[in-house]
Amino acid sequence: MQRNPFDEIEDLFDRMGRSFEESGLARFQDISLDVVDHDDEIEVIADLPGFEKDDLDVSVQGRQLTIAAEHEESSDVDTEQYVRRERSHRSVSRSLTLPTDVLREEITAAYQNGVLTVTLPKAEPGADSTEIDIE
Repeated sequence: MQRNPFDEIEDLFDRMGRSFEESGLARFQDISLDVVDHDDEIEVIADLPGFEKDDLDVSVQGRQLTIAAEHEESSDVDTEQYVRRERSHRSVSRSLTLPTDVLREEITAAYQNGVLTVTLPKAEPGADSTEIDIE
């Protein structure tokens, strides 16, 4: 029986993909995002295709926003000749400094169709500051 050349090409791509993942280079993917400064809030829109809502972690510390996503997937493929089990692990994260202080207790986030939208209401200027008289 003659082997299908397309099966050989697919096998080559599978091996190359696994080598790339095992090298650690696949873990250094970046998250594409937009930051929109509205009058009373900052909106951060991040592309995270292929992740589920439970895979995401969003946190704010000071003026630092961190978005992280981690996903592990496994699948079984049965053929007449063999069973092959493949696992993939994707992990991405991105931190950015916000242009102003935000009201942490009023931050909201929504995730739909691979797009995360984080809305960060701005804090009043000087809300945590004290005016100091100079003598």
